[in-house]
Parts: sequence; structure tokens; C-alpha cells
Amino acid sequence: MGLFDKLKISANQAIGNAVQSIGNKRETFTFTALPESLAEMQALPEASLDTPYKAAALTVLALCAYAADKNIGTEMLNWLRGPRPMNGQDISFLNDRFMDGKTYLPLTYFEGSTPDNDYTPTQPFTLHIDSSHTSNDEAGYMKLFIPCGGADTPRPIKLRQRGSDGKWFLWEQYLLTGVKTPKSADPWA
Repeated sequence: MGLFDKLKISANQAIGNAVQSIGNKRETFTFTALPESLAEMQALPEASLDTPYKAAALTVLALCAYAADKNIGTEMLNWLRGPRPMNGQDISFLNDRFMDGKTYLPLTYFEGSTPDNDYTPTQPFTLHIDSSHTSNDEAGYMKLFIPCGGADTPRPIKLRQRGSDGKWFLWEQYLLTGVKTPKSADPWA
């Protein structure tokens, strides 16, 4: 292989690496407390919903609220969904996920939350939201990923941008799927 071929391969590898890194980004959010009402959530700086990352972070907070109080959580989630409030099927899905005392599910996304500590996050509450090179493949949507202390891979969440004001809203979330059993609930631990 000649020098030209080696340079060509090296250049192609560099271009490939650059393309792969486009869109790979991590944003970190820290909260001193979890909001206990829609008004408290709307008072947070992230409530501007001017980035998909902010809407994703608030979705985790809303799911925590839902685990504690379904009415408050429903208000928060409906606000985050914008012009597309939850229907009966959406609510039934959430209720199914939180059955059998699995109210810890949304806590698995906070830093320090592991099966060994029964998903007790460190405080302040810190979330990492990641994008990948394919996150914005679909115009007007952004698919992000949230690392989970109870799973080997980050979980996806999809946000949709409203054209009239550029705000981002919850479109789909896959955050309440199964995680490793908390140590205190694991009969084999």
C-alpha cells in the first residue's frame, strides 16, 4: 500500500470520527429538591423548554412526582406533553409500571442510584442527558438517552419541537422499563 492510500484511509477515518461525534453531547442537570407541584416545576429554569434536554430532565421529575402522587404527576406530564395530553391508555401504562411498589423506577436515573442502595440517589439530584449522532435524524424531533443505574444501557426519550415557539415537549418515553431488582427486594441477594 502506497503513501497516498495510507493518507486516504487516514483521512476517511478522521472524517468518520468527526461525523460520529456530531450530535454526541451530554448535558447535566442538578436539582436541590424534586418539585411537588406543577407550579414548582414551572418555576425551575428548565421550564423554559427551549432545549430538548430540559424537557427530558423535567420528564424524569414528573415521573417521580407521578410515583408519589398520580394527580400531581399527571398535571406535570400533561404540561410537558403540550397540546397532546395523556389519554386513558397512557395513564394505564404508567399505573402498570408503578404496580407492585416500583415507585423507585424514575429514581434510577439520578446519579448515585443503584440496586445496592435501593435506588437512593445522591443529593443534590443530578441527571445526565445524552444525545448521539442519530438523535436528530427526524426533523422536529430529538431522541435522547438517559443513563440508568439499574440498566446496562441508557434509556431513550423522544421530544418534539413545536414550530410556533420552538419549545420542546415530551413525545415518547421508554424510561419505565424493567431494571435490576433493588437489593432489599431481591430474595437472591
